[in-house]
Amino acid sequence: MAKIMAVNAGSSSLKFQLIEMPAETVIAKGQVERIGLNDSIFTLKFNGEKVELTQDINDHAGAINLLLSQLQEHGIIEQFNEIVGVGHRVVAGGEWFNKSHIIDEDALNKIERLASYAPLHNPANAMGIRVFQELLPDAVAVAVFDTAFHQTLPREHYLYALPYEYYTKYGARKYGAHGTSHRYVAHRGAEVMGRDLKDLKMITLHLGAGASVTAIKDGVSFDTSMGFTPLAGVMMATRTGDVDPSLVYYIQEREGLTNEQMLNVLNKKSGLLGISTISSDMRDLEEVEETNEHAALAIEMFINRVVRYVGEYTAEMGGLDAIVFTAGIGENGAEIREKIMERLAYMGITINLEENKKRDDEMIISGADSKVTVMKIATDEELMIARDVQELMKK
Repeated sequence: MAKIMAVNAGSSSLKFQLIEMPAETVIAKGQVERIGLNDSIFTLKFNGEKVELTQDINDHAGAINLLLSQLQEHGIIEQFNEIVGVGHRVVAGGEWFNKSHIIDEDALNKIERLASYAPLHNPANAMGIRVFQELLPDAVAVAVFDTAFHQTLPREHYLYALPYEYYTKYGARKYGAHGTSHRYVAHRGAEVMGRDLKDLKMITLHLGAGASVTAIKDGVSFDTSMGFTPLAGVMMATRTGDVDPSLVYYIQEREGLTNEQMLNVLNKKSGLLGISTISSDMRDLEEVEETNEHAALAIEMFINRVVRYVGEYTAEMGGLDAIVFTAGIGENGAEIREKIMERLAYMGITINLEENKKRDDEMIISGADSKVTVMKIATDEELMIARDVQELMKK
């Protein structure tokens, strides 16, 4: 048995799972929040127990040191070297990485050079990698890229209608994101249906604070809603999704905003938050949608954008066999799922209202007479990361 750590490092957070492979047993999991701020919060769950600490954690090195010491203190590991592999979620791999990759200095330099492709993510991902390499030098380090799953997109789907030289000179193309999640739920969805994924036309809906829609055909990613960066596609918690670039320039000029300030508006002040004016959390909006027209409008726009992409991708694939909902809203938002499915009734989709209300991790929520099988499947990116680490360790 091998202990593998799956890590997702953000700019001020660190999520982790310690998984025993090949049994795929989660030994411990948790997160560190508010890194670099006062009153950082460390949470660790194991054996039905929960440990929560509030203290100042200045940087990722401090967060990871605390994590490893807590694993020792609670008897989850005796020595650091019991962790033989560390898998890191990395958002942008560009065209350099079409699959998960063992991290050497060249790979890490490329991850850092790709920061402009995912400015909110790649620098933090790289920081987490360097700290873990320093503290666990003997563990195999693996990067699992959100973009890798989408490297199978055909050229007509990933290219923008810009001068072709911008693609050859700068890599200007669609890369997508959330690939690890889409890959997991697509394969799991096919298993639930008892079908080979290669025989299905499937759309996976990763709907959370970040949201993306992926069309899967012949067992691979065929098209996806996020673009050159994770800003494009459907409306999200604080991101715009698709927007006319000329409008961005128009607003920037009149507001007197720098490029960095404008990007901050697009990434952090828009989406559900921007339209509702009250919250980026769908749960908050649902609580007041009956009395707050802005909250109701934000929800309506979110549903509209998702339905629009489902219709587009169904046309691109020439049909549809299955839809899978996943991530925070997709897994927990029964009313959102119901509203989206109602809009897709023209495709012969029906809904099993009782099943849709259940909190199970996996279930078919379409009616027995539905022409498209609709499922809710809890994503497990950490398990996919651990599997990739194990596979590369074998090689």
